[in-house]
Amino acid sequence: MYAIIDIETTGGKFNEEGITEIAIYKFDGHEIVDQFISLINPEKEIQAFVVNLTGINNKMLRNAPKFYEVAKRIIEITEDCVIVAHNAGFDYRILRTEFSRLGFDYQRQSLCTVELSKQLIPDLPSYSLGKLCRSLGIAVADRHRASGDAMATVKLFKLLLNKDNSKQIIQQNTKNAVPIKKLAPKLQGILESLPTKKGIFYLHREGGSILYIGKAHNIKKAVNQLFLKTTKNAKYMQKKVVSVSFEITGSNLINNLKYYKEVQLNQPTFNSKKKKNADAVIFNNENMLIIDKGRSISERSVILIESQELIGFGYVDLAYQINNLDILKPLLSPLEDSSYNRSCVKKHLDNHKVEKIIRF
Repeated sequence: MYAIIDIETTGGKFNEEGITEIAIYKFDGHEIVDQFISLINPEKEIQAFVVNLTGINNKMLRNAPKFYEVAKRIIEITEDCVIVAHNAGFDYRILRTEFSRLGFDYQRQSLCTVELSKQLIPDLPSYSLGKLCRSLGIAVADRHRASGDAMATVKLFKLLLNKDNSKQIIQQNTKNAVPIKKLAPKLQGILESLPTKKGIFYLHREGGSILYIGKAHNIKKAVNQLFLKTTKNAKYMQKKVVSVSFEITGSNLINNLKYYKEVQLNQPTFNSKKKKNADAVIFNNENMLIIDKGRSISERSVILIESQELIGFGYVDLAYQINNLDILKPLLSPLEDSSYNRSCVKKHLDNHKVEKIIRF
């Protein structure tokens, strides 16, 4: 679970800043499950340049709650969460400073979307939140206000989770998972958190490493069936699993491609290797976008093919992201131009309808 945070402050000397506004979105990796947004009375003057930047002035904060009045709510909504922020070092430091003034040692794990973006989307001209979102086609409302910037960070973090092929983010969040000794209650507890949607699922052992990767039209049903199996391998996995993470794909084609990619990247112990397929010609010398269903009603899945090569796949929710390749390409996860993937795409297009194919 993640607590995605943005904080606006008064400005001023290091560790003497006061909070003027805070926004926290509790995010389970797929959707927002709780939120807290509030102006804060910092009980000190706001620097003039900050007023010009954020539009927040002392008069607006006169009747706002003081930090100690919202501290309990912040502790509750961030409990058992990893703090995520754009330049997390700043926001996390500000929170710890405010709590230390109350005599409370506030500690959470944290992730910085600036650092993650540099790792997962390298070579961009700027990693400031505004310019980064603009280059990726992420809509931002109320820039330099806590709720607007925190929501932009949610969208950015969701994109980064999709591009985290090595599962570094998931492993950081699951490495401290503690296995429950009683087998049946443990497995039942895991099942209760899983969706009934189409996607990929990952069985993690203690420490976060991946035991097994599966694909399914119904993730919950597939994991339940795996937990009911009595083979030697299934019993071993049932014993060792401490958590199951998942990625909703929405599209049958992306489900198949994503599954193959994840197995090749992670090489889980209990996944068999795919046999090589004869190379397939998808379309002769054409560039195209394959557009199909996404993970929600407003979203679309995209597969990019250029000069007969599979380039990448991803998800968009705005038409101009599809129509502008410079914006679209950074949103895509790389796709190996292998014989298996080519055959998978060709077979799907031969036997199933997709929403749209754009040739260019």
